[in-house]
Amino acid sequence: MAITTVLETRVQAGSADLVEQHAPTTGDDNNPPDEPQESPPEGPVSNGRRLEHDHSPNMGIRPGSSKLQVATLMTCLCACVFIAALDITIVTTALPTIANQFASNAGYTWIGTSFTLAHTASTPSWGKVSDIWGRKPMLMGANAIFFAGSLMCALVGDMDSFIAGRVLQGLGAGGMQTIVNICISDLFSQRDRGFYYGLTSVVWALASGVGPVMGGVFTSRLSWRWCFWINLPITGAVFPLLFFTLKMPNPKTPMRAGLKAIDWTGSFLIIGGALMLLIGLHLGGVHDPWHSATVVCLIVFGFVAGGLFVVNEWKLAEYPVIPLHLFRTWSSSAAYSLCFLHAFAFMGVAYYLPLYFQAVLLASPLMSGVYLLPFIVSSSISAALTGVYIQRSGRYLPAVYTGLVAMTLGIGLLANLEVDADWVKMVIYQLIGGAGFGMNLEGPLLAVQADVQVRDVATATAVMGFIRTISTAISIVLGGVVFQNEMGRRKGMLENGLGPDLAQLLDGGSAAANVELVRSLPPGQRVIARRAFYESTRSMWIMYVCFSALGLLLGGFIKGHPLKKEHEVTEVGLRNLTERQRSGSREDSPMQGEVG
Repeated sequence: MAITTVLETRVQAGSADLVEQHAPTTGDDNNPPDEPQESPPEGPVSNGRRLEHDHSPNMGIRPGSSKLQVATLMTCLCACVFIAALDITIVTTALPTIANQFASNAGYTWIGTSFTLAHTASTPSWGKVSDIWGRKPMLMGANAIFFAGSLMCALVGDMDSFIAGRVLQGLGAGGMQTIVNICISDLFSQRDRGFYYGLTSVVWALASGVGPVMGGVFTSRLSWRWCFWINLPITGAVFPLLFFTLKMPNPKTPMRAGLKAIDWTGSFLIIGGALMLLIGLHLGGVHDPWHSATVVCLIVFGFVAGGLFVVNEWKLAEYPVIPLHLFRTWSSSAAYSLCFLHAFAFMGVAYYLPLYFQAVLLASPLMSGVYLLPFIVSSSISAALTGVYIQRSGRYLPAVYTGLVAMTLGIGLLANLEVDADWVKMVIYQLIGGAGFGMNLEGPLLAVQADVQVRDVATATAVMGFIRTISTAISIVLGGVVFQNEMGRRKGMLENGLGPDLAQLLDGGSAAANVELVRSLPPGQRVIARRAFYESTRSMWIMYVCFSALGLLLGGFIKGHPLKKEHEVTEVGLRNLTERQRSGSREDSPMQGEVG
């Protein structure tokens, strides 16, 4: 209801039907498009075609319909983002209970990892298939896959089936998050997208923050299965609402022609490469030594698959999953890099700050989620305000630069936290860092969208989502490596103070899994353990602030493009892919400086 109310105040009366009516006639999907024609300056252009100029405040929305339709549609899109983000974190506090019920030690690890792997690896492909068959059917398909995965997780009685359900959830979540962003770019002008991306960013941040709290409440008060039951009424309501309210161009691409257009080689290479790299990083140092053949082969062949993917996209693929001309300017490459570093630092704080709360301040899992609220609330509010600022000013660079400074400062200040709780520092540092993170949730994406042709916006958006998700996975792994190594360095101190048996439980990879042990120790031993955890988490903040500082440097390469008030309609289907392939073959070249 809150989202609907906000949207109704932002969308002016009589401006609420969607862009289906603006789509030019596409004809036969299997025929090449007409040659582009020069358009008069007074009208927006899509792929060289003149579109009727719409003077409504939200270009791409046909006047004459109820503003409630846009509010309802955006509520549905935000609901997709909410449940996709929620299921990343809601299981964190339920993991021990789920693993114990299924009597699976390995399950503790794979419950979260299976979701992340499927989510990350599938993201680029969702953008491509939505180009071929349209946004609406693919978004509804992703919604249905997520529903099936949630139902499976809520009902099954063995770990293998449960992990399969988590994989389905990850596939559906990847599709929902990617296509929601693409839908917003298709429906609204560049100027207005900032506001609507701000809304989805608020929802994403809130869902990530309340997930551990909800998981703790469900596990302790009801059942861990409610972590998955809660998805069913939301997805069940969103599906029919999307069917009736989301009116977007439908190319009606024949199934056989669409399947032939998919870059299967590139899809398998990027999915396989991402999976091998992430699994190798996940296993290294925890389940297997870093020098083990399994870990080394997974990581090496992950990079080899990545190299083959680049060659395939550059020289072989007719319709590449990730066209290389998306990286042709310093501005777009810097924006993609900034997205990686921003997501890397954000996940480091959101994932490991609760570890500090539990192991050093001795907070319960539920209270550690409550302690994180200043970070979540400040990032949500700053994301919303940034969206409004971008919509009104048409500028995103001031928010990007200001956010990078605040983000770097906030993470650096976390290293100044003490072993004993200093509530003033803890709240202020989180507010500063959270505000900085929120300011950069939309800017890099808008910078990329403004830097590419309208026909490439969907692919560029999917690439940005892929970079963000793989960055979060790598962040958790590298943060864990630093933490484990630091705890290992303090093994001698722990053995002297706690004895060899207790010290073994807090050594390296087993330390994070035995946080609750710290609260049960006698006061003298508890101080020693808390000090070891404190110094180890402090080293993590130093690593994360270095990555954030690198983002601060790269931000200077991002170019400030004017955000248009006019809306350019995106064509979907094989006609658009053919035109993109023709233009891309001319544009794919070594990185060049800014043009225009």
